[in-house]
Amino acid sequence: MTKELTGAAAWNAVLARRDGLRGFSLRAAFAADPARAQHMRLQAAGLTLDYSKNLVDGDTMAALLALARERDVAASVRSQFAGETMNPTERRAALHTALRGSDAGAVLPEAAEVAAVRARIASIASRLREGAWTGWSGRAVRDVVNIGIGGSHLGPAFVTGALGHLCGASPRCHFVSNVDPRDLEDTLAALEPRSTLFVVASKSFSTLETLQNALAARRWLSAAGCPQEQVARHFLAVSSNVAAAVAFGIAADNVLPMWDWVGGRYSLWSAIGLPIAIATGAEAFDELLAGARAMDRHFLDAPAAQNLPLVLALLDAWYRNALGCASLAVIPYDQGLARLPEYLQQLVMESNGKSVGVDGVPLRRASAGVVWGTAGTNGQHSFHQMLHQGTDIVPVDFVLPLASHSANAAQHAHLVANCIAQSQALMLGRTLAEALAELAARGVTGQEAERLAPHLVMPGNRPSNTIVMERVTPHTLGALIALYEHRTVAAGYLWGLNSFDQFGVELGKRLGETVHAALVDAAPAARDVDPSTAWLIAMYRTLHRSVHG
Repeated sequence: MTKELTGAAAWNAVLARRDGLRGFSLRAAFAADPARAQHMRLQAAGLTLDYSKNLVDGDTMAALLALARERDVAASVRSQFAGETMNPTERRAALHTALRGSDAGAVLPEAAEVAAVRARIASIASRLREGAWTGWSGRAVRDVVNIGIGGSHLGPAFVTGALGHLCGASPRCHFVSNVDPRDLEDTLAALEPRSTLFVVASKSFSTLETLQNALAARRWLSAAGCPQEQVARHFLAVSSNVAAAVAFGIAADNVLPMWDWVGGRYSLWSAIGLPIAIATGAEAFDELLAGARAMDRHFLDAPAAQNLPLVLALLDAWYRNALGCASLAVIPYDQGLARLPEYLQQLVMESNGKSVGVDGVPLRRASAGVVWGTAGTNGQHSFHQMLHQGTDIVPVDFVLPLASHSANAAQHAHLVANCIAQSQALMLGRTLAEALAELAARGVTGQEAERLAPHLVMPGNRPSNTIVMERVTPHTLGALIALYEHRTVAAGYLWGLNSFDQFGVELGKRLGETVHAALVDAAPAARDVDPSTAWLIAMYRTLHRSVHG
């Protein structure tokens, strides 16, 4: 089988469907098939997907499913769950599913270690939630600050916020990631050193941003009077480099391991998820894993046409490669899910933002586009203008919990109504005749109506998915995250790329070390750089000459 999507024979059939759908109208499709919404509705693990408002018909979906068969996506999924090497550039498996007890976990030599770490997570969370973990002065820990970046930050921060209804008054969890000192300083401003615990999350324990923030946190404790020999009481680490964590001053017993067969953006199910267990409780963390495990089972077993992650991945390839759509908007209608778009930016774009296939050959077709969005009705007052009337077609994922954890059900009904109406409006649009009729109903007629009407026209025929759940719970949230994980990986298999490495993040980091040396060293700035870089370095050095010169 060729590694490149373009070389798949079934792809020609997909392109033929694109050509055959010119002039396709969602309005007409619903009118012709009143059961369309029923035919294009899938369920799994507490989630329901309505994909009926997509620019596809039955023949198009059949062609896309044929493409999945030709690309043998199902075989790749089985290989992944079986622990085979799915990340060939780094010669690693991709077994984040094993962390939540899915089938592969039962045969892994590391399965016992995974269970032991989960027990440690539960024990630490219990001690903190019961007030049994104390700082150097004997005061119980009230605040936990997670210091990490990328996958060591985005997943725990997103999930903890999404499950905020389960978080108690103590301990409170905070998240710091940016190397900008303001991030840490603003977080610590309202905290008491004697009752603050830091979790340093870094596989290598050498990530620049994380290490700099951890050093600043240690200085903060020392400045507040924490004795050097007591610093260890205020630090936990999640890392595979125990020696570096111990050298930093963290007790070996307070270091939880990571494994190289789990990529950072797939790692919230591991000890990286410790803040989730601390904030919401170990039982909630177990339910999060159970929800993901249910989606794993669905992804493995469901027939292709009923397989939620695969269907979504096929639609991603359809819009990206057949229709030329450059981005995906993700709009959760739940304030707790506000960080979902940010979380998915790393998951999707770091996984599939590649221009070279798994075989090392440059791709001839586009891979992942841009993921963006925001929560609920906020977007309606900013970028929805472009979604409805812009020149680009942007597929949208609406994520809709039908019930809220707020007692204000009447106000929440307005939120749900807006979500449903937005997907309807994108699909229907507004014709010129409808615009004129609406203006007439307002009492605007004649030349004024003719002048205004074109500005009220909305093309419609804009595609969207709606992912529905009863409410946000640890189980449904785990299923939702796993759905997006599997969708991302399935798209990677379709495109013939490696969704598990991320070499694109490295060059800027390495160059940053050289630039940093030129910024702060007393010696003359390095000359072997481009004129723009040299000028920017000189500007900094000129401003800070009194400090560094």
